[in-house]
Amino acid sequence: MTHDFIPYGRQSISEDDIAAVVKSLRSDTLTQGPCVTEFEQAICTKVGAHYGVAANSATSALHLACLALGVGTDDTVWTSPNTFIASANCARYCGANVNFVDIDPRTYNMCADKLAEKLARAKTKGNLPKVVIPVHFAGQSCDMRAIHALSKEYGFRIIEDASHAIGAKYQDNYVGNGAFSDICIFSFHPVKIITSAEGGMAITNDEQLAKHMRTHCSQGTTKSPDELTQMPGDWYYEQHTLGFNYRMTELQAALGLSQLSRLDDFIECRHKQIANYEILLKSLPITLPYQADDNYSALHLFPILLPEHNKEARKGVFDILRQAGIGTQVHYIPVHTQPYYQALGFKQGDFPIAEDYYARTLSLPLFADLTHAQQERVALILKHALIANRVMRA
Repeated sequence: MTHDFIPYGRQSISEDDIAAVVKSLRSDTLTQGPCVTEFEQAICTKVGAHYGVAANSATSALHLACLALGVGTDDTVWTSPNTFIASANCARYCGANVNFVDIDPRTYNMCADKLAEKLARAKTKGNLPKVVIPVHFAGQSCDMRAIHALSKEYGFRIIEDASHAIGAKYQDNYVGNGAFSDICIFSFHPVKIITSAEGGMAITNDEQLAKHMRTHCSQGTTKSPDELTQMPGDWYYEQHTLGFNYRMTELQAALGLSQLSRLDDFIECRHKQIANYEILLKSLPITLPYQADDNYSALHLFPILLPEHNKEARKGVFDILRQAGIGTQVHYIPVHTQPYYQALGFKQGDFPIAEDYYARTLSLPLFADLTHAQQERVALILKHALIANRVMRA
């Protein structure tokens, strides 16, 4: 008997979503129209922030955020090694140096205690970071209150990489409200909580940062009358800086707006699926994700850990799951172990907690339309894979 492939993540597209995109297609503007502005305002209203700048990807939004905070060739940016490479690359685009802070062994997020220790050492050497980019891995917020307190003590700025965490809450407030950071970044990639096909957004409460990001998002140009040096006619615009074409299209914004109406439902569904997994997997010798009491995670990913003494079995378990049509994945290869970053001087062993996590983790399927029957199948095949690789007895 054959089964359909179950991916680790997948978008959920409704007829309303399709109708919204079709309506945009039939409009007069496919780009630089009203939908993008409406999407920006809707996200800000949802999370309780003032300004949103939509972009064609979260990677672009991260770059815009670094530029807005003045990151340059003489600066250093710190982030987590347990993230997608974009969290570090955005600083490299600006010519800055990058370093990493090891993760908390329970949440897999940047560890605030290790950040404090590293900052104290950096202060004595005179090489404190200009910006720190905590990453809300799998949808759970970092300990932002502690990180924010450290920013006041050591003088760095904060960009929250909340690519996994649209709709998540930290201490009863939505991630992105700006209480503990300068800028927050969301992603709308198809496997994220809501999608605009591709797309991202930078959220801030600082009007000047928003203006800077908006200008750089659109080739460094402006048509704002209060910024122009002259005004010969309505056709006129000026380039004031070297920017990029990072704009989001109307089609993407229309899809994102439609999806946003189901954000809370998507996350509630994911929480129910996690509860199902906890029942289905409770007898297996694996570690399930930890959720901090002050967090309401968006649950973008469901990473499990194999026992420490069985980490060599990970590839065998992975292969059996994939062969059975279970789209397991590994999130993430530690950024500092990538050849590009090793050429910059990083090496295996630099961030041991992230490396140990990487060696033992597998992400199981989790998405809005995942059925209970599919979860049962995942659990059954996982048990078989663990037995086959001698992680547990039959």
